[in-house]
Amino acid sequence: MTSSENSPLLENGGHSGHRNPSLFRRVINFMKGEDEPSWAESFKFFIFGTWFNILLIFIPLSFISHTLDWDAGLVFLFSFMAIVPLAKLLGEATDQLSVKLGETMSGLLNASFGNAVEIIVGVAALLNGQLRIVQTSMLGSILSNILLVLGCSFLAGGLYHTEGIFNGTGAQASASLMTLSCITLVIPAAYASTTNAGMQNYCGDVDDCPTAGLLFISRGTAILLLGVYCAYLWFQLKSHPKLFVSPTDVPNSGGTVETAATTGTEETEPRMGTAAAGIALLSVTVVIAFCAEYLVSSIEETAERYSIPKAFIGVVLLPIVGNAAEHVTSVWMAMKNKYELTITICVGSSIQIACLVVPLLVIVGWIVGQPLTLHFHNFETIVLFVSVFLVNLLIMDGKSNYMEGLMLLTLYLVIALAFWVA
Repeated sequence: MTSSENSPLLENGGHSGHRNPSLFRRVINFMKGEDEPSWAESFKFFIFGTWFNILLIFIPLSFISHTLDWDAGLVFLFSFMAIVPLAKLLGEATDQLSVKLGETMSGLLNASFGNAVEIIVGVAALLNGQLRIVQTSMLGSILSNILLVLGCSFLAGGLYHTEGIFNGTGAQASASLMTLSCITLVIPAAYASTTNAGMQNYCGDVDDCPTAGLLFISRGTAILLLGVYCAYLWFQLKSHPKLFVSPTDVPNSGGTVETAATTGTEETEPRMGTAAAGIALLSVTVVIAFCAEYLVSSIEETAERYSIPKAFIGVVLLPIVGNAAEHVTSVWMAMKNKYELTITICVGSSIQIACLVVPLLVIVGWIVGQPLTLHFHNFETIVLFVSVFLVNLLIMDGKSNYMEGLMLLTLYLVIALAFWVA
């Protein structure tokens, strides 16, 4: 059958029997969340899903204390306590949003929002010129993840299971990248301490006016670390994903083999609609930004009035707030004998801080005119180096127990004591 010039190219006038919904209709369907929990059910779960959210009462107290110019100690305390439940809600919203978006987008979301609190606190401190708080809080986030969180996870998991097993090859690959990032902090410190160009100082504190060479090294290294982090994501998610799966094989009833990392893994139950989870994620991020701003602005006066070392606040207190969600999740996974997820949370989060957040803050400081560098004090550089060294030793064999967790916690407490008197 031949077609004339006047005949349509498709039958039925170019329609395939049913109209594709318009963009407006698709947006309406997405917002309604068809076959998903309603908006009321979503936010009921989000706000009233756990008794832990009773700490949300500190959010209005943080706003009121800052607005009415109350004592700096109260502003710091209320803002500190407000960020703790917000960090957990941030993790919950990310988890719910990943249910519908699949594995790839889920990984991207966790990479983007997993350390959102640290990024917000860091940017707030950077814009306020608190460069030392930026550096110590980032250092503290790394130490908190690889010593405190991983130590608590190994200890708690070891009390429930004699021995935890994870893929040592993948863990070593992650730890090696952590070692590389640690070395990139040693080089600026060595440059500033041993070379003639690095030791030239035009003011009392090298942190306030670093040399041109130190800025050049830091900014160039930041760009390179961002490239390495992108390559690491590809390595972990695409080219070598098998290295990050537990090697322990467990035969199931059908005769096939499942890995210990996937056996018994609970899928996240969809308790929120996709649109509702997205709105919740953005809302929590905005509230955290305000609370972080109040927290950072009160640090200086709080440290002076109550004789709390600023280094202790940055290295110990702020990371505990920012990593609250990771703390709970990592320990819970270790107790359920899912050590592969524990390693991913602890070491992976540290890599995000060292290879993504810190370089990103250096570049942001470059843009806004704040001379943030990768030059940490010698004491801090040594502390990070020995911490990464111990973690490398303990995860080398792909096994864990409560004694290893106790070692990590002991080193973390020793470091906390050292920063209290630093």
